[in-house]
Amino acid sequence: MNNRLKNLLSPLFIFFLVLLIINDFFLKPAFHNWFTGKLSDFCGLFIFPIFWSAIFPKQKIWVFISTAILFTFWKSEYASVIIQFIKPYFSIGRTVDLSDLMALPMILFAWMYQKNNLQQSIGKSMGTALMSRLGAYFVGVVAVFSFCATTQQKYIQSFDQPQYVLLKNPIIHDLGSHSEFEFYKKDSLLVVKINSLYISKPVRNDDYNKNLSLKDLDKEVLYDIADSASLVSPGKITVVTVNTEEGIDSLRFNGGRLDGRFVRMKNGKPIIEGLYKMGFEDSTWIIRDTISNDKVIQTFVNGETTSIKHYNQDKLKSSSKINTRSDTIFNTYIQLAILIICMGGIVFWLYKNYRNTVPEHLKLKLLWKLLICFLSPLFVWLLYFGIRLLLMNDDQDIFETLATIFFIFIAVFPLMFIIVFWIKLRKEIDILLYCLLFALACSTWATYVTLEAISK
Repeated sequence: MNNRLKNLLSPLFIFFLVLLIINDFFLKPAFHNWFTGKLSDFCGLFIFPIFWSAIFPKQKIWVFISTAILFTFWKSEYASVIIQFIKPYFSIGRTVDLSDLMALPMILFAWMYQKNNLQQSIGKSMGTALMSRLGAYFVGVVAVFSFCATTQQKYIQSFDQPQYVLLKNPIIHDLGSHSEFEFYKKDSLLVVKINSLYISKPVRNDDYNKNLSLKDLDKEVLYDIADSASLVSPGKITVVTVNTEEGIDSLRFNGGRLDGRFVRMKNGKPIIEGLYKMGFEDSTWIIRDTISNDKVIQTFVNGETTSIKHYNQDKLKSSSKINTRSDTIFNTYIQLAILIICMGGIVFWLYKNYRNTVPEHLKLKLLWKLLICFLSPLFVWLLYFGIRLLLMNDDQDIFETLATIFFIFIAVFPLMFIIVFWIKLRKEIDILLYCLLFALACSTWATYVTLEAISK
């Protein structure tokens, strides 16, 4: 095997690669704390320079030096200008945290590891050079996937009701580059209308998650526009009117946040009326159609929608209750209990088949046994996908889907190998039952991780 590729098959490289993917797709969503954030940096700074050294072996030392420089720059405030420039075209993001620089020694460790040939290539035990090369290519593809997935994809948080913040003493340079904001200058004040925000993928796309985006909205906007403006002190009441494309908005601010009655007028008629409580929608909101006599009455409690009623000429057309985050948590507990009960039922079914047929077992040729081992992970993923759809929890992006397929394969394949060649299949239906059992186990784990995340 080519000498430069053997680094991709070294045990420590594969260990940190798998740990990086596990952390980004499972540990971070479940715990999302200081440790999981730093773990990604430590793993990434080990595998990143080794991977690119395998691609550019003659520039090895420059790969390691560049990795250190680029990582330091990326974690600093100076990278904000570049991020703002490419954000409209690519979904990337990072957190400015200089404590992440504590992971830089991992680059030195990676250099010593590959420089002194401390690694023992797994490829030597894989048989032919062809198998070793294919294994290195596969690990390389997984590594590229992990690099892309580590830069968390950003999602757009939109707002059903108008959102504004108030800043003071602005020096406007190039605020037109912020397509998600609209700016209205009022003497020494700057009114900022927020149409949307870039956020990390939410656990649930609900009002509770929206409220998290609104918590420090004025500070977030001030940071994003990178202007010399400052925050308005809480307790200072400011009443302003702004003329927007949607209508004339009457705003009341407490400090830099909306607080009090909001009215939007168009053609001399109120089309939106509601109440804000320090930036969060509260009480009853009325949204009128500008053409017909239809209107919508929306009820909020602590910024979360609890009910929506549609009227036509004061006659109720429809009414719906909306789940709050506490309702979602309760429903997720119910889903988790149902999954566990189903798993128990399938285990009992398999045990019953075993007791009724032992010592007899299903006779299969070697080829069929191998096909079952290789194809069962695909069926498990399809069943898992179906279960997630049934539970209305299918919100994975392409990176998460690929990661799920990968982990299901590396988990299910050895288990099916043990079942087929050691435990033995008793009936043909056992193949389906085992696949369904593993799919339910994956769904149970995913539901548990979701429950942990939404309960925080």
